[in-house]
Amino acid sequence: MKLKEKRAILLGLDQTMAFPVSHKTVFVLDHGPSFLNSCHQTMEFDIFTKTRQPGIIPLAPLSKSLWTCSVEAAIEYCRIVWDIFPTEKLIRFIVSDTSSLTLNTWNQDQQNLNLLMSSLAQVGPPATSSQKKECSVMHGLNAAIEALCECSEVQHEKRTAMTESAGKVLNRGRVICFTNVKSDLEVNSLLECFQDALSEHNKLAASSDSLMVVQHCELIMMHVYPVNKESCIAHQPKKMVSPILSTEIHNVKSGRHLAAKLGVLVQQHYNLASTTVTGIPMKEEQNASSSANYDVELLHPVAAHAEVFKTGVVNAEGVHITAVKEGQLYETVTLKWCTPRSSSVELQYCTSSFRITPVDVNNRPSSCLTNFLLNGRAVMLEMPRKSGSKVLSHMLASHGGEIFIHTLGTGRSILEDPPSISEGCGGRVTDYRINDFGDFMKQNRLIPIEPNSERLEFPIETAKKKLCRLTQYWPLVFSHTTIFNNASQIGPLLHLITKESLDPGEVAECKKSIYNLVSYESKGHPLNVPTITTRGKGPKRQEHYRLAWNELEAFVRCHCTTAEHRSVLDCLVECRKPNTEGEGVASVASVRAQMGATTPTKKEEALPEPIEDFKEAERKKILDNGHEPKKFPPPKKIKLSIDAVKNSGTRSLLSLWTDRITSEHEKRFVDFVGRTNGNGPVKLYPNMKCEANGDG
Repeated sequence: MKLKEKRAILLGLDQTMAFPVSHKTVFVLDHGPSFLNSCHQTMEFDIFTKTRQPGIIPLAPLSKSLWTCSVEAAIEYCRIVWDIFPTEKLIRFIVSDTSSLTLNTWNQDQQNLNLLMSSLAQVGPPATSSQKKECSVMHGLNAAIEALCECSEVQHEKRTAMTESAGKVLNRGRVICFTNVKSDLEVNSLLECFQDALSEHNKLAASSDSLMVVQHCELIMMHVYPVNKESCIAHQPKKMVSPILSTEIHNVKSGRHLAAKLGVLVQQHYNLASTTVTGIPMKEEQNASSSANYDVELLHPVAAHAEVFKTGVVNAEGVHITAVKEGQLYETVTLKWCTPRSSSVELQYCTSSFRITPVDVNNRPSSCLTNFLLNGRAVMLEMPRKSGSKVLSHMLASHGGEIFIHTLGTGRSILEDPPSISEGCGGRVTDYRINDFGDFMKQNRLIPIEPNSERLEFPIETAKKKLCRLTQYWPLVFSHTTIFNNASQIGPLLHLITKESLDPGEVAECKKSIYNLVSYESKGHPLNVPTITTRGKGPKRQEHYRLAWNELEAFVRCHCTTAEHRSVLDCLVECRKPNTEGEGVASVASVRAQMGATTPTKKEEALPEPIEDFKEAERKKILDNGHEPKKFPPPKKIKLSIDAVKNSGTRSLLSLWTDRITSEHEKRFVDFVGRTNGNGPVKLYPNMKCEANGDG
């Protein structure tokens, strides 16, 4: 093979990856009379209720039409795409009623919201059924296939540069259709017509020099209906109808439900991720001296979180990195705002940067954050942590009037000195879980399997799901985990819980491991913890067990897929319930009762044996280190009188204390002789009467 041919083949393979399905997207909007109906999601128009004069009747609430809801959702979809990919992703709009109307082309100068908004304003709302009876969404679907066969500017340049191997430039695209159908038969009819039209247009494009054959097309049908009604068709997940066509059918209520669904689809179509910046300080408009904290959600390419997801969705402290916010259908990564201390963007060790766009661009927190960044300020974002020093993982900064999220390197910087050979391949990090990783690779080994039509999904998809589940939480080093350092204490729970299904015997083994950990904590046995590199004393034993319980619960929750797994999780949560005998851990008596042991006596409930064992272990530990245990003088005992000791069982504490004070007083002072002489107090002037009788 000649060098020129090899170069052409390699270049052709490169073009295969250059134009994914998301390169060209066509929106088909049904402009029929059914979209003139109301969405029945009312909104208050007259909101000034406090300042209204008495006697004035308030205006009735309004509701948008299905056409308005569809246009707003599609426009918001375009705003997100063009904010993050200003030149790489192309979108066209086609309106379908009695015929098709194309609003823009693939040219870059027509890929903007101003052109689309003005064009849609000229189209106007749908006409009534009496004016238009020949409306069909199939006119717009035919025009969408024709648009996909047209070359974009980038595709035309590649085809011109590759005259000999122009056919290797693959052409793929996506069609998103908003319509309202009456039954599943109408949906199947539209899909068959679309498939036939795609085949016919590919034949025409194959014989043309200016058109391109569509190698793959994704058709997404959005059945939009009012919020007060039920869907009349069935939801259909993504399936391959033919080698060049895949379809999806979504039942979506109009209004805010349609906008939320498009927000989920845009993340799936363009591989985007969500980040919520929490703790943003903002001054209130009513009182400028006070401030409140707000949250702003941002969208960006998912590659910005590549460093975050290396250790899974749960960190070493059991804190979930991702969470589903209220009212949303997707997960978001929560990062905390760090107050900036300089107005200039300092030199940071950034590994990548990506454009961002706010989810709700019109609200006040998003606007304030955008203006703050456009003024040249940089914002540092930190990972959520319960303890320890904060970890700065991202930075928000503006460059050339566009806002980017920068991924900061949390590991070893390439600007530092290269590591020595003794430090290992990871630099100063040498405590990798090498043996555990070897076992992990053995568990996920792929083997060839004969094809079987009865399988619901491909084996490779099953393997991917298993790998995704097993890597949700998998610490790379021992210093980032507690439970994997104490596998002997926890027992077989760590490898049994990762199985897809558990039998009753394995469930019993998992619960036994949990009870063993409870017993270890009640007896005061220390855990194997990583070496503390910071100065000062490390965390106490109670803190070690708290981290172990948090991490173990997060680990079990990641693999909780069946009822048997749920029973193990319930047992773990039950053993962690707070009680009077310990903080966050069940008592030994309750654990013994769960294990079927006999009822403990009073001596067992007082737990003297574990305490004595713990003291003996501490004493042996001190002797093994070559130090004599420090002897403390015994505490002074309170000396009570004999009568007080005899009557102590029937007398109060106040009387005992009074007797003690009296006895101490008698020792220090000499009593009056007149009070102690004889059998009682001495009489004053005993001879007074005798002298009086003698005188008289």
